[in-house]
Amino acid sequence: MSISSAWVLETARLRMTPVGYWDLPDLTRLKGDPRAYALMLGGVRSAVQVAEDLAHNIRDWGQYGYGMWAVRAKRGKFLGMTALMHRPDGRGVALRFAFYPETRGVGLAREAASAALNYGHDKAGLERVIAVARESNFASRQVLNAIGMSHISEFERDGNLIFIYQSIKQTSPG
Repeated sequence: MSISSAWVLETARLRMTPVGYWDLPDLTRLKGDPRAYALMLGGVRSAVQVAEDLAHNIRDWGQYGYGMWAVRAKRGKFLGMTALMHRPDGRGVALRFAFYPETRGVGLAREAASAALNYGHDKAGLERVIAVARESNFASRQVLNAIGMSHISEFERDGNLIFIYQSIKQTSPG
């Protein structure tokens, strides 16, 4: 599968490319780091799980025209990931993001998540995108609020209160 240039996103500071097998070492480090991935659905991943996930992520790009992006600084350093992915619980297509702790606090997650959300609505044609965050994950909740997602409900999972956010595509009047 070749990467469509329409799937590559660039922001002021970031270059986001659909994941490929060349991203496996970076994704293995990120998803294996509890500081970065412990709060994600499924939690910290083994190297085998990351490779299996990556195969699904690559398939998603071909099947849906959206999936997971590797997020790098424009100078090339891998910083994290953001994604539009079907939730396994059937709640819909969800915006996800994870970054190394040393990259946090300067708006990179907000920049990447906003670009992915806009892509979802404008390029992938998604009318509704959701996101979930633990009640205790203030940083992720702040990002979701900052990009215009609205808190709509909650559910409990593994003893944690999980907040659900959504974004509905805005349509032009007339």
